[in-house]
Amino acid sequence: MKDLITVIAKALVDHPDEVNVLVDENERDITYKLSVHPEDIGKVIGKQGRIAKALRTVVTSAAVKESKRVSVEIVS
Repeated sequence: MKDLITVIAKALVDHPDEVNVLVDENERDITYKLSVHPEDIGKVIGKQGRIAKALRTVVTSAAVKESKRVSVEIVS
């Protein structure tokens, strides 16, 4: 899942070497924290959050096999 988020984010940004995904996992849920270069935050979020919403939808769909709730946060 971490690799999926990384590949999608690197395709969107101008500074792909600064894309990092941290995983915060506990017994009920998994949170992926995506950090990118400050200039690329808008590209990952998109107009009215459309790209961020699509990214979250893809990750949620891919995580159906896991019995935990999965979320993606975009941090600076």
